[in-house]
Amino acid sequence: MRTRPLVYFALTVLIALPLRAQVRERDPLTEKEVDQLRETAIEPEKRLKLMVEFTKARMVAVEQLRSDPKLAKERGQKIHDLLEDIASLVDEVDDNVENYNERSADLRKPLKQVVEMDSEFQAKLRELKASSEDPKNVDEAANYKFSLEDAIDSVNRSADATRKLLEEQNVKFAKKKK
Repeated sequence: MRTRPLVYFALTVLIALPLRAQVRERDPLTEKEVDQLRETAIEPEKRLKLMVEFTKARMVAVEQLRSDPKLAKERGQKIHDLLEDIASLVDEVDDNVENYNERSADLRKPLKQVVEMDSEFQAKLRELKASSEDPKNVDEAANYKFSLEDAIDSVNRSADATRKLLEEQNVKFAKKKK
């Protein structure tokens, strides 16, 4: 008789855990950015350009936080949030590239922008990682250590996939010109 409530509780917990994992606490995009993306849903070049701009804006914000001593309050947590946004947006760019590629869209121009962004981010994230290992930054960096690793992984995957796809697109559309 006493085990029945425990069984119900265990089942409730097991059902709720996967749902909790799916809930994201905040959206990496503002409402204005979401509206801008909606307007470009069927225009791959414009949409990807906007997404690159939004992602770069997050990286600029990270750099501003790091360089301005007035912004030191809760800097580690703010950098953490921005790095999560960067990783999410880079992954979203990749998803969009994949979707547009499946539709046989010519993505050469926006892919060049994505490759440039990825290369720039790889250098900046390496710099941030090196800075986070400095003894004077260790406490602050503890707040964003894992989100930094996640962002580095996302950018590296994106860079590899985007460069490969750009090569494929260059070959594919060069043949179509002939």
